[in-house]
Amino acid sequence: MSSTLLEGIRVLDFGRYIAGPYCAALLGDLGADVIRIERLGGGEDRFLAPVTADGMGGLYLQLARNKRSLTLNPTKPTGREIVHRLVATADVVIANLPPTTLAAMGIDYDSVRAIRPDIIMTTVTAFGRGGPWSDKIGFDGLAQAMSGAMYLSGPVGEPTRSSAAFVDFATGALSAFATMAAMRHRDATGEGQLLEGALLKTALTMMNGTLIEQELLTRDPESTHNRLQTSGPSDVYHCRDGSILAIAIGDPQWERWTKLVGRTDLLDDPRFATDLDRGDNGEILSEIMSEWCAERTVEEVMVALEEAKIPGGPVLSPQQALDHPHVQAIGFLEPVSYPDAPKTLGVAGFPVTMAAIDTSIRFRAPRVGEHTDEILAELGYDEEAVSDLRAARVV
Repeated sequence: MSSTLLEGIRVLDFGRYIAGPYCAALLGDLGADVIRIERLGGGEDRFLAPVTADGMGGLYLQLARNKRSLTLNPTKPTGREIVHRLVATADVVIANLPPTTLAAMGIDYDSVRAIRPDIIMTTVTAFGRGGPWSDKIGFDGLAQAMSGAMYLSGPVGEPTRSSAAFVDFATGALSAFATMAAMRHRDATGEGQLLEGALLKTALTMMNGTLIEQELLTRDPESTHNRLQTSGPSDVYHCRDGSILAIAIGDPQWERWTKLVGRTDLLDDPRFATDLDRGDNGEILSEIMSEWCAERTVEEVMVALEEAKIPGGPVLSPQQALDHPHVQAIGFLEPVSYPDAPKTLGVAGFPVTMAAIDTSIRFRAPRVGEHTDEILAELGYDEEAVSDLRAARVV
């Protein structure tokens, strides 16, 4: 196996929180030299929900893998010079900061393109360009809210945000995909370009099928909480010692489910003739399945669902997810040591197994400015110059 797919590619990561940093992390997983550039003292996203003695958050420890850390004040003239030297050596600049902030830091697209014409600049905004909300700042939950996803989640009348920042992570992954495509384009043409991902665009993409249904059929659907609206039975069910999610889609699974719960009479009931019919009348099916599950343990239900070839799984707490034998067996959460953590971390790395490329975590998330001297030396600064920069609080 090789870890050199992106060897020689330098990525400057000005991202914060999730979308930008995750994009950069994926490129780092593929071998790029990713430099996280943050303000003196560290970016605010480091310290969200701290879990280590030095105050690092779990999300930071995940998203800063395979990166080096440089602290920098780019608003000072000498700091701006460091930015220029960095950009001159870089292939990709990633930033999910407001346009005014990018301009103040000298890392807007026109500025970086003037330094390196073939630079690829990958940006992420909340709402996308071209509309009245283009300059608004925002987070994952706002995209969930504006796409229809929250409206159709949770109990009726209680729009519910997903605790997983799926829009942020998906936007980061799509941005990494687009960045790889832009690098391929540059290889073929010599041209760099500006890329823009947007949280709202990602959320609208995920909800697009439902939005098309609304445009064409005007169904005006309401939330059905954990029940699917286009098939059934599909819901969360409470067992004697926990809960499970089971999903039946298509006639074969429907028929097997009726045999499982002893209700083959439902096969002749016109209310359940098609997937859509079963979705429309899913509450009835959920009641039947709930009664069946209530008399059994999670393990008994899981065994029965597996025998019937009906998809199902337990609803796990975070600790139960860590302890689950399958989660442990696939070895996806890689053990990584961090100096100020009480024990080894299980860090999620590159989420796609690649047979010919090593995408393992090469090094842990860095401490604040851990590689500042090293990176400045690469840019041609000697020890005295670095000392002067520190004294002036430029780095």
